[in-house]
Amino acid sequence: MCGIAGYSVSGDSRVDRTLAAQALLAGIAERGADAVGYAWRDGAPDVRVHKQRGGAADLLEQIAVPSETTQLLVHVRDYTKGHPTIEANNHPIRHGAVVGIHNGIIANDEEVFSEFGFRRGQPQMTVDSEAIFALLAWDESPRVLERLRGTMATAWLDERKPGELRLARGVGRPLWLGRGRQEVLFASTREALELAERALGIGLKKREVEEGTLLALSDGQVAESGSFEPDRSYVEARQLPAVRAADEGLRCLQRLAALASL
Repeated sequence: MCGIAGYSVSGDSRVDRTLAAQALLAGIAERGADAVGYAWRDGAPDVRVHKQRGGAADLLEQIAVPSETTQLLVHVRDYTKGHPTIEANNHPIRHGAVVGIHNGIIANDEEVFSEFGFRRGQPQMTVDSEAIFALLAWDESPRVLERLRGTMATAWLDERKPGELRLARGVGRPLWLGRGRQEVLFASTREALELAERALGIGLKKREVEEGTLLALSDGQVAESGSFEPDRSYVEARQLPAVRAADEGLRCLQRLAALASL
């Protein structure tokens, strides 16, 4: 059970970009400790990525994004396919122009690569999540997500669309949205958004994203909403617990308290 989070903020927002990243990371830290990473951009097309093995506590105080950052993705990994010793398997994952994060399991990833003739971003990659971003690099319409079988909450940046961050919820994984005046934050849990509120001193109108929803965020607003019909045939062999790294979560909360004077 991985954790995802991120934001789209207006260039005029006074939110501290680095502190927002730290707060969101602390909020999802307990959901995985095999790898951690984040990606960001400041309005330019290029997406910059940092990822590393281990839990969020090892990264929290090292995060630094420019004050001009307008879009951010954060991920903690509890891996199911694609061993984390191969860096390309860890999130954020790049496939072509698309850089994304995912919580869930894609059961038909090999079939997707075979059917469409896609090649892995790097030869050593085996992570199932890459199938999402390979499809989105090929076709950005919501209905392309209907070709996936499994569980999914996901978000991505496309270097062909520098002003936009997209997120989608399929089935079997949670996704929450928090809207401020000049900011939209998202996370796997409501609690992560509440933590960000306290750390940043802002108010967010929070709601759970419905299954089968795709949202486009731009300039700190929800710019577009679409829908797709996720495949509901997949049944997980075993239900994974949401809390996979309780110690990481506690350590991050303690460090965030000092950083944000909570």
